[in-house]
Parts: sequence; C-alpha cells; structure tokens
Amino acid sequence: MPCPIIAFSGPESLSELTLRLDKRRRPDPAVEDQVRAVIDAVAERGDAALVDFTRRFDCPEFTEAMLPVPVDRLEEALDRVPPEDMEIIAEAMERIETFHERQKVNSWWQTEPDGTILGQLVRPMDRVGLYVPGGAGGDTPLVSSLIMNAVPALVAGVPEIAVASPPRADGSLNPYILATAMLLGITEIYAVGSSWAVAALALGTETIEPVDLIAGPGNIHVTTAKRLLIGRVGIDMIAGPSEIVILADDSAPADWLAADLLSQAEHDPLAACILITNSARQAEATRTALGRRLADLPRSALAQRALADWGGIVVVPDLDVGLEIVNLLAPEHLELAVREPWPMLGSIRHAGAIFLGAHSPEPLGDYFAGPNHVLPTMGTARFSSALSVETFTKKSSLIAATPARLREDAAKIARLARLEGLEAHARSAECRLEKPSEES
Repeated sequence: MPCPIIAFSGPESLSELTLRLDKRRRPDPAVEDQVRAVIDAVAERGDAALVDFTRRFDCPEFTEAMLPVPVDRLEEALDRVPPEDMEIIAEAMERIETFHERQKVNSWWQTEPDGTILGQLVRPMDRVGLYVPGGAGGDTPLVSSLIMNAVPALVAGVPEIAVASPPRADGSLNPYILATAMLLGITEIYAVGSSWAVAALALGTETIEPVDLIAGPGNIHVTTAKRLLIGRVGIDMIAGPSEIVILADDSAPADWLAADLLSQAEHDPLAACILITNSARQAEATRTALGRRLADLPRSALAQRALADWGGIVVVPDLDVGLEIVNLLAPEHLELAVREPWPMLGSIRHAGAIFLGAHSPEPLGDYFAGPNHVLPTMGTARFSSALSVETFTKKSSLIAATPARLREDAAKIARLARLEGLEAHARSAECRLEKPSEES
C-alpha cells in the first residue's frame, strides 16, 4: 500500500502521524560538523578551498579560472535553448514579475502638528546571492528556482545579484540556467555549489564578493550552511523538505488527488504528502490511484519511499475537523479540492500557499501562476511567509524632532532612562533643555 489510511477518532488518532512528521525536524550532528569544517576551510583558504571541494564532488578537472562563468557563455546559451522553451520561460517570468510588483512597499513619513517628522525608509539590499541547485548532476535544470528567487530581488531594486550553481562534470552549467539568467539580466554567475558556495557568498573569497543575503533552496548541506551563517549574512528562510496537504470531499477525481500528492512525493524521500477527506470511499479510491500512478512514474522509488514514510490519508467525520487538522499541520502547500472552497478560506490560519478548487493544482503555483513557490515548511507557516519583494529590502526608521517636541518629551525620556539605570541617556535628553555654555 502506498500510504496508510487513518480513521480520525480524536486528537490522539493523529499522534502517530504528527510524531512521524516531527522526525523530519531532527538535525544530523554529523552533517553540521561537516558543514562547519567546510565554512572554516573557505574562510581560511578562499578560492583554493572552493576548487578542492568542487574537484572532489563535482568536476575533477576544475580550476580557479572556471569559477566565474564568462558572459559570452550566457549569450551562447540563449542560442542553445529551443526558442519555444525560451518563450515559456519568458511568459512565466512575466507572470511572476506582475504578481511581485504588487508587493512593493513604499517609504513614507508623516508630519506631526508641531512639525516633527516621523517615517520609514524602504531600500533594497546592496547585494544578494542566489543559490540554484544542480538538479541531477545538471541534467534537470531548476529554472523555476532561479526565477522565483531572482524576480522579487529585481523588483525590489537590488543592484547586484550573484548566482551560484554547481558545475557539471565538465565544469559547465546547464544552458537553461545560463539562458534564464541572461533573460533576467543577471550576468554574475559562479560555477560552485553545495555548502562551500554558501560559505563563499557569505564570507567572500578572492573571486566572489560577499553578499548581504542568500536565498535559494538546497540539500541538507546547503540548508545547514545557511543556518550556521545567520548573523554573518541574511537568509531567506530555513527550508525543510517539501510538503502538501489536500483537503478533499467526494467531488474531486481521485486520480487528480493522487497526481497532486505524487507531485510532492517525487521531490524528496522526506516529502510529506497528506490527504484529509470526509469520504471513506474517496480515501480508498485515492490510495488505489496512487498505486496505479506510481507504476510508471520515473521517480517511482523515491516517491514510494516518501509516501510510505511520511504520507497518510486521514478520514475525518466532517470538513470542519479537517480544517482543524490543516491548521495543526500548517502545511507548505494546501489544496482545497472541495465543491465550495471559498467559504473555507476564513478558517485557514496557517498555510504557505492555498490552492482553491480542483483546477488549481500545486504545480500551477510552482511554475506559472505568479505567487512565489519558496514557502515555509515544517509547520513554520504559523509564523513565516513566502519569499517576497520584502525579503530583499530593509527598513530604516526616520525621526526629525522639533525643539518643541523635545522640550515636551525630555523629562519623560529622562525618567524612563533612569528607571533602567542609564544616566547618560537621561542627560542626553535633558541637556537640550539647558542653555549651551560658552565652552561648548
């Protein structure tokens, strides 16, 4: 059987499922030790460390000169990708850009009656780094990852964007990645991957200038490097394995539900794929469809492992109980495959992205709809949001007080400062009420 069916009889009946899913959170101490060693090596040896790691894991004949990808390689890549594919990529970029343009946040200020000005300045980061995984040794280019990370940075107005992606065995990058970067107007590309690429972007080397923020998905080594370097550099989020929860009644075709569950199961052996339904017949039909669809899936073994280890079909007495479970799981992707999805929207408190109706499958959001597909996982949708334009901006508070405002507030400021034992703070406010001495 592809995954178990769980009959909901109360919160205790979900404990087995939630305990299973919680196991995905456990960090591997051995991986952390390995990544710390990589970061230390890059900090100490710079480009030489990048070359050593790349020779060991990606390209045996790699040299320092191969780190930066020449611009003429990007231009050549445009000619190597079929025009019909470039048209699809360009259309996806346009839709994603249109959506993200709506996310822009403007600077603002307001003038108080006494003339004091208070406000907020919103500015893009100076320089960001984008990590693009290699994808099966470079044979399955993750074009969507590049687009989803680059577009909000470009809309935010970031002037410098560097892209790092692991080279293939011959030292090259897939032409689809290079052509997409060229279409985006990004020409600073480095053939380097894994945790040493993250370390290089964060710390800088002789070839790669350090960045202010690193965004982009990756394996456990990439994610661990990002986590260990927080504080030295900003990151988009700590992303875990992909996940999908589908809330369905008996109106959605079981074959569609199975296809959508498998769309996440094929990502990663740790991917979580959960169907919640109020129909026992739907549960059985979907499980049967999963077995049928697994038979000819290219990544069948990987998907089968994800379903067996982290999948589940939960049969609930009604859809209201299903909504409670959804909020408990706080999934990365939530599909509402029900007759009337819109009335449910107000009951959903925690989800990275919500797909309403059976004709809104999760891959629509992955590639083409417009919203970002970089989403919070592992229940973090309770407190975090999708990658956005705001991820690549920073805000500065603006305060321009008038003499009258300070005269009115100085004594109150001083009182609060002295409560905290900060006498110099108090005197900083009070001295402005005194007539300056001739010596000052």
